[in-house]
Amino acid sequence: MARKRNMSTRNVWSMLPPLVLLLLLCIAFSSVVAKKSDVSELQIGVKYKPKSCNIQAHKGDRIKVHYRGSLTDGTVFDSSFERGDPIEFEIGSGQVIKGWDQGLLGMCVGEKRKLKIPSKLGYGAQGSPPKIPGGATLIFDTELVAVNGKGTSNDADIEL
Repeated sequence: MARKRNMSTRNVWSMLPPLVLLLLLCIAFSSVVAKKSDVSELQIGVKYKPKSCNIQAHKGDRIKVHYRGSLTDGTVFDSSFERGDPIEFEIGSGQVIKGWDQGLLGMCVGEKRKLKIPSKLGYGAQGSPPKIPGGATLIFDTELVAVNGKGTSNDADIEL
């Protein structure tokens, strides 16, 4: 009887390394899955808002926006700031990704927002190769420069 007990104890100890390895693999896999799905809904963070908000972006307005787009690992894939040339488009008309059409509404001229855009409101499963992989969550630092050709009249309100 004592011999069987020793044998079974030895078997348990011999199985321990594979169990530990399996546990470590499960933990590693769950962290990879969590990073891949980073956000599931649009997140809007207001980083700066001017003292007065006389001009706001509404659906159908023609707006100019400076932006820096990056992936969740920090890789910058595009930036109008570096080019010195903000993008101009009609908001809410589908000219840009849905995350922008939704995330820039109500923004004041001079306001700065950080948008965390889930894949479904960005480039989806196909991505935008070669810089944006499929399923990517996108991070945009944005600044509204003008609405319908009207910019800020008081530069002192804008944080530099």
